[in-house]
Amino acid sequence: MKKIFKKAAFVSLILASSSSISNAQMTLTGELRPRFEYLHGYGSPSDTLKKSSQFIIQRTRLNFGYKADNFKTGIVLQDVRVWGSQSQLNLGDGGAAFGMHEAWGEYSFNKKTSMKMGRQELSYDDERMLGGGNWNQQGRSHDAFVLKYNDSTFTANAGLAYNQNTAYTVGTAYSVLKSYKEMQYLWLNKQMKSLNVSLLVLNVGQQSLAAVNSTRYVTTIGTHTEYKAKPLYAGLNFYYQIGDDIAGLNGKIRTVNAMNFAFDAAYTVKEKITIGLGYEYLSGQSGTDTTTAYKLVNHAFNPFFGTNHKFNGFMDYYYVGNHINSCGLQDISVKLKYKVEKWNLALDFHQFMAAADVLDSKELVKSGQYKAMNSSFGSEFDLTFGYNLTGGVGIVAGYSHYLPTETLGIVKNVKDWKGDGRVDQTSNWAYVMITFKPNFLK
Repeated sequence: MKKIFKKAAFVSLILASSSSISNAQMTLTGELRPRFEYLHGYGSPSDTLKKSSQFIIQRTRLNFGYKADNFKTGIVLQDVRVWGSQSQLNLGDGGAAFGMHEAWGEYSFNKKTSMKMGRQELSYDDERMLGGGNWNQQGRSHDAFVLKYNDSTFTANAGLAYNQNTAYTVGTAYSVLKSYKEMQYLWLNKQMKSLNVSLLVLNVGQQSLAAVNSTRYVTTIGTHTEYKAKPLYAGLNFYYQIGDDIAGLNGKIRTVNAMNFAFDAAYTVKEKITIGLGYEYLSGQSGTDTTTAYKLVNHAFNPFFGTNHKFNGFMDYYYVGNHINSCGLQDISVKLKYKVEKWNLALDFHQFMAAADVLDSKELVKSGQYKAMNSSFGSEFDLTFGYNLTGGVGIVAGYSHYLPTETLGIVKNVKDWKGDGRVDQTSNWAYVMITFKPNFLK
């Protein structure tokens, strides 16, 4: 009960303060985003024992901003819950997640240089490596310090983060799941008329599984390049990873050597119809190379903090909490979109393949030979419809269908009674999402 009173008092304080602060200094906006989802084979091929799932999950945010002459602050309160996860007359949070999504302050030394610290979203370029993860209702934010420089055509950001379980008096062991111990990055961006070029150096330190208070680092170096000259768009990504894997092999340190390459292009006809083509390669670990020298290297690329839902199909089979340290991925995509003033319709097609050999375990048992399965993972179709109502209300609906292969069933460990990868079940996903964005000071 005390927690609820504290939350209510804090929100009331923000609302009350709005009457004494001018609109030019303060912003107070919100977001309510309920989403209905139907899932049957979402994230992995459907099995005979898997029943479909339906639920409504809602995100509610209150965004408070304040700006003075040389500093500004941002606070984002967030509540994420599944409808019905709390009992009636509930005294606790139940299945809800209420918390501080952002809480940062930024001080400007001059018109070009500033520093920003606190809990904040880190979003750069197309968000392949650093993104806010906005599709997930909870989103992604970091406790970080960022030094910024920006002029009319050049931007530089240098950031760092250091995380701990609690305020230790002894030691620095870190055990928070789905997080990292420390992180440093440098992002440089140059805009040249139709060309936009970025360089990213990202260093992520994670707690070693072999030694307490020890950190192992993986460094990602790469570039994102965009060319925009209506009606043509072209984008290129290249990232290379090196470092030490957090998991060793037979008492030896396992190194990292991986890469990501992507190219996409789009052409817009009469500002309404857009046709896009793309290819992405994320390196993976081969299941047929059994040499010690090969296994002592992790060849699987990790997109770390990317907004991965926007890549590789909306059914999230790849790199959305899964497929890390696996056989990698190749993705050939064709995208069509029709957009007018208030609504849009899009159809995406993806053909997926493994980037490294997937071991044919049945052949290994039969002949003792390490042979690869067919590299195809199957294909996915994503249909999306969006409509903007007046007054800051938007509706988005979608339907996705996945056609898996036996190879994908083996990789995802979804098998039939014979031990073959299952392909005979329908795998699909549908959703309807409504977003309200009120501005409380207007």
